[in-house]
Amino acid sequence: MFTGLIQEQGKVTKITRRGHTIELTCEASEHLLDNYQIGDSMAINGTCLTAIAINNRSFCVEMMPETYRRTTFSQMKVGDLVNLERALPYNGRLEGHLVTGHIDGTTHLVQKRIQENAFVFVFALPTTFRGEIISQGSVAINGVSLTVTATTEQTFSVSLIPHSKEQTNLGKLIQGQSVNIETDLLGKYVKAQGICKK
Repeated sequence: MFTGLIQEQGKVTKITRRGHTIELTCEASEHLLDNYQIGDSMAINGTCLTAIAINNRSFCVEMMPETYRRTTFSQMKVGDLVNLERALPYNGRLEGHLVTGHIDGTTHLVQKRIQENAFVFVFALPTTFRGEIISQGSVAINGVSLTVTATTEQTFSVSLIPHSKEQTNLGKLIQGQSVNIETDLLGKYVKAQGICKK
C-alpha cells in the first residue's frame, strides 16, 4: 500500500524487453534505498513492483505482460525520470490517499495552464474510468496523489502546487503524453455495487 506522496524521482538506466516482459533498472538515492531489500515493493510511476536486484544506488524490477498492457512502461526509454515511493509501513503516517499501486490503465494530457500559483492539468477521461473519477475525489497520476478539481464527459482536471510540479515528473508532461492512472479505491467498489449510474 502507498500514499501517492512521491519521495523522489529516479532515473531509468537500463531496460531489457523480452516480448511483453520488461526488466527495468532504476537509479535512486542511497537514502531511499536504505534497508530496501530484494522482495520489497516500490511504486514506480504509481505501479507497485518488486525488487529482484539491488545495490547502493540502483534497483531492478521485473514486469509481466499484464503490467506491460496496463501501463506506460511499454513506451519508456533509458534516461526517463520516474516517480518513486516505497511501500507505506504499518506504523507510518497516512497522508495523500490510499493507493494500491495497481494501475487501472492510461490516459493522456490534453492541456495544461497556469492559474495563479496552481498548475492545472486536463486529462482525457476514458469511458472505462467514468464513475470512478469524480470532482473532489482522489486519483493517482503516475503515482502522485491528487484531488480531481473538475470533470466533463470527456476530461478531468487536477491542480498541482509548485512543490508537486517540481518534485514529480508531472511538471515535464507535454500535450499528448501518456500517464498511468489509478482511480480511487472506494470509487471502484461503489461502481462495482451499481450505486453509481455513470
